[in-house]
Amino acid sequence: MSDTITITGNIATEPEHKRTPAGVAITTFRVASGQRRYDRNSASWVDAHTNWYTVSAFRGLAEHAFHSLKKGDRVILTGRLRLREWDTGAKKGISAEIDVEAIGHDLLFGTSRFERDASSAPQSAPAAEGDWAPAPAAAEWAVPGGATASESTSQVAEASPDEASLLVGADTPF
Repeated sequence: MSDTITITGNIATEPEHKRTPAGVAITTFRVASGQRRYDRNSASWVDAHTNWYTVSAFRGLAEHAFHSLKKGDRVILTGRLRLREWDTGAKKGISAEIDVEAIGHDLLFGTSRFERDASSAPQSAPAAEGDWAPAPAAAEWAVPGGATASESTSQVAEASPDEASLLVGADTPF
């Protein structure tokens, strides 16, 4: 079986980085993808079943994943699902493995800062004279609210009453 799957979950093991004899980078880790449901009897959110996946990233993605992720991080990932039967003699089972194609931090639960890999950064050619107008002075750059960049602060603005009404119930897990 090789279906595409997208999951969210928590990294449950420290990412492990290896190289094949041919030099291909591989990073593997386990992800716990749990479901939550609202229990009307207790009037609270409760944990339901948790699915466990062994995740493998290859080549450049393996390098980036190893340097960007750690145990406990909440992630969203997509990749090819493989279900493998196993038998130790005493026990039989099925393991779920994902060959990841894309992975990132789940920004619902925190923040992250992207840093482009130097080898994948676009190469800029010098512009021919007359292709671009000169950039305006820093004071001319406008930011939301009509202030200029020099007047702006890095503080987060408070939501307006209309915006706040859209967020009612946004603090619930789902």
